Amino acid sequence: MNLHEYQAKELLSAAGVDVPHGLVAYSPDQAVYAATELGGWHWAVKAQVHAGARGKAGGIKLCRTYHEVREAAEAMLGRRLVTVQTGPEGKPVNRLLIEVATPFEREFYLGFVLDRKTERVRVIASAEGGMEIEELAHRPGALIECEVEPAVGLQAFQAREIAFRLGLTIKQVQRASKAIMGAYRTFRDSDATMLEINPLVLLADERVVALDCKMSIDDNALFRRPRLEAMRDPTQDDPREAQAADHNLNYVGLDGTIGCIVNGAGLAMATMDTIKYAGGEPANFLDVGGGASPERVATAFRLVLSDPNVRAVLVNIFAGINRCDWVAEGVVQAVRQIGLKQPLVVRLAGTNVEAGRQILRDSGIDLIAAESLSEAAARAVEAARAYAP
Repeated sequence: MNLHEYQAKELLSAAGVDVPHGLVAYSPDQAVYAATELGGWHWAVKAQVHAGARGKAGGIKLCRTYHEVREAAEAMLGRRLVTVQTGPEGKPVNRLLIEVATPFEREFYLGFVLDRKTERVRVIASAEGGMEIEELAHRPGALIECEVEPAVGLQAFQAREIAFRLGLTIKQVQRASKAIMGAYRTFRDSDATMLEINPLVLLADERVVALDCKMSIDDNALFRRPRLEAMRDPTQDDPREAQAADHNLNYVGLDGTIGCIVNGAGLAMATMDTIKYAGGEPANFLDVGGGASPERVATAFRLVLSDPNVRAVLVNIFAGINRCDWVAEGVVQAVRQIGLKQPLVVRLAGTNVEAGRQILRDSGIDLIAAESLSEAAARAVEAARAYAP
């Protein structure tokens, strides 16, 4: 789950990290009111979307008058912001962060990420702030990295070492170390998978301030973080993924034409790979899980068919905990309720497979039965190419 910038800054501030003074606005009038409440003569109007590179896309405006604040708010609110990270569809802008724009002396990059390969939290920093991490990674010597031992957490000496390597003075190192330690506590105590402060800036009075922040929380930990779960903004999510989450289905929308309904994440990945090998493109990743009841299978069908690009549907079930007869009943129920027009390819294997196949044969539904995954993928690709809506 991603957080908005202002939400991440609230968490950072609670951990002792300095952040700019700011207020959230949902309308141009509120934006102007926020600027008057904050005071000063310069403000940054920031679109709150779950994507980076907002500045290059017009999602951040520096304003010198209340009139400019209103114009910037009117230009952003109610529109979709398209950045290099959103794709061509963009993200809706429903709220803004109004901050006092403070000049700074230097900018840095600071990030924390869960490194699943080493099973450690990896701290990444750079003296070249304001740039995307992908760009920094290609600059020799630009990145400063260290790993955090889980048993003891990030130590103060590690934070100081990072700060010294950023080229700061002793006084500045003390303040930067405090910011680094506070950011780590925020990462740890929120069950985050990523926290990125870009840029972390040094002001003229030698304060170290988090000027921008991106943060992602582990969905599997939200059951013990109700406060964070309440921060979810469903308008920023793919509505199909949100619907899938409501039914405990794992769904990720893709750009292909073959809808996939599979049980088990590993089998779902293998199914997508086999479709690609057969010359097709999967339209989604969808794992219906181990307890795929007829109702869950029917819900999965509706979810897959909500994508207008789907030209064929492939159901691939290898039943262990699951039962093929349950899945077959779900397929029949879904096709009859929805009125499926696209070609349907079904491959069943495992527990009660013969009973499941018999249910499909007796249903009278027009479908293509396959014995193996490779056959199912090939038939689905062929059917998708031949389908004429």
